[in-house]
Amino acid sequence: MKVADYIAEFLYEQNVTYVFEVVGGMITHMIDSIYRDGKIRIISVHHEQAAAFAAEGCARITGIPGVAMATSGPGAVNLLTGIGSCYFDSIPAVFITGQVNRAEQKKGRSIRQLGFQETDIVSMANPITKAAWSLTDPDQVPDLLQQAFQLALSGRPGPVLLDIPMDVQRADISADRAHKVSKVEEVYKQQSEIEELIGRLVNAQRPLILAGGGIHSACALDQFRRFAEQTGVPVVNSLMAVDALPYSHRLRVGLIGTYGNRWANLAMAESDFLLVIGSRLDIRQTGSDVKAFKDKRTIYHVDCDAAEINNRVEGCIPVISHLLPFMINAIDIASNRVFPDRSVWISRIAGLKKQWPDTAEQPDIRGINPNHFMHLLSVSSPEATAYIVDVGQHQMWAGQSLQLSANQRFLTSGGMGAMGSALPLAIGAAFTLGKPVVAIAGDGGFQINIQELQTIAHHKLPVKIIVINNKAYGMVRQFQQSYFDERYQSTVWGVSAPDFSAVSKAYHIPAHTIKDPAEIKSALTELWKDPLNPFLLDVSIDLKANAYPKISFGYPFTEMEPFLTEGSEQQK
Repeated sequence: MKVADYIAEFLYEQNVTYVFEVVGGMITHMIDSIYRDGKIRIISVHHEQAAAFAAEGCARITGIPGVAMATSGPGAVNLLTGIGSCYFDSIPAVFITGQVNRAEQKKGRSIRQLGFQETDIVSMANPITKAAWSLTDPDQVPDLLQQAFQLALSGRPGPVLLDIPMDVQRADISADRAHKVSKVEEVYKQQSEIEELIGRLVNAQRPLILAGGGIHSACALDQFRRFAEQTGVPVVNSLMAVDALPYSHRLRVGLIGTYGNRWANLAMAESDFLLVIGSRLDIRQTGSDVKAFKDKRTIYHVDCDAAEINNRVEGCIPVISHLLPFMINAIDIASNRVFPDRSVWISRIAGLKKQWPDTAEQPDIRGINPNHFMHLLSVSSPEATAYIVDVGQHQMWAGQSLQLSANQRFLTSGGMGAMGSALPLAIGAAFTLGKPVVAIAGDGGFQINIQELQTIAHHKLPVKIIVINNKAYGMVRQFQQSYFDERYQSTVWGVSAPDFSAVSKAYHIPAHTIKDPAEIKSALTELWKDPLNPFLLDVSIDLKANAYPKISFGYPFTEMEPFLTEGSEQQK
């Protein structure tokens, strides 16, 4: 069997349904084999970075490793941002790059390059993958493919890269029929740890659970929701777990951290017990003052990676476990305990939320209030199966104010924080779900992968695109406002944006632009007039609109800009 044919067969056996790529000479054998096999759809995008993000979008939805391919040299290098995104956010993926023929490689020669586009992608990818291998022998292919998928899925999920020379792809091998790879199942046997944890949770007066993105990485969302219901403990979330509980759920508190909901941070300050599930407690959750975050509260931190516990926030009680077996055991033990009525604590949090509403953080804002817009977008979008959000101020407004239902997902780039990720992530999600998704981006980040409008148009994908347009790189502009005496070089000065409605229509995607709050409801009706077709809505907002509230650097997580006091205008 030809190696490229075996790769096509193997990918199909892993339940891979899409391969994302930009074609190039060094992957033509694999592309041809997948095409002739006919069981996997090849999705040709328009930049390899988009291929990587689209594969990530598939993986985030299904838990099955996403697959993207690229040719040697610039194609392979262009994958790296998406590879890094999968690595930092614990997303299983397998990236396959073509390489020049073995005879054309420089090997030990002290030259920069021998073959055309020869590039050592393995060395570049090593720091941001669980493994990166160069396949130099055709007989390695079956074993290393199996190892790649098993490694991507097992332990803390992440990406693996395989670099395959073109002459290896076209070689013949004798191999058994490919079969589905199973991840290494993890168990957790420290029952006494969980029993102690549950006992202290029962006795806590004002407990909170912090839900992080690891819940999705572990495919443990259902178990997490069951555990929260069972214990009756209110839940705060990181940006990567906005969808951990439905917006209307009685236990949902809101987003915490640097740009968290003010009421959620204040609730954190009043809590006496915190159970951290699936969060690294990075600076976006805690602020820079980690001592204030820890304070006198008891913190149990559950993570499969021991190095993540007591890393920044010290004094946490570690529970080193993969989340799924932990949740299964915790549910079992909690089922035999009686948990106290938390209604007083829940009412206290509800009072804080009423006192500090997200839509009133900028009372003097001109034009469209982005937090208010997110609420209206949510109400108008029951058919959306997922919200895919880019990186910037709009990401914070979305995290603060989107009203997700139980079956809606929230996808965003966390650790890498990659502008330009939303559109290709939405492509992967839309293919996988087969139903409408909403992509939210800023005018700056949207232009980074704007070419993927053609992919959406070509496949008539039901992607509803929202561009929050302040004609600036808003988050850095806000930083310059606070710390650089409003010198807006490279955020406002020297940058610009096109007419996005006109650009969208050039791709034959209907579009509309709004600038006035009175236009929002009719525009959202137009957005969903045809749910199964793409649409772009350009939402113009004030250049000076800020992502508020925001923890000031060096301050405790309760001290958020704009600094407000009891009786302030915001409460009225």
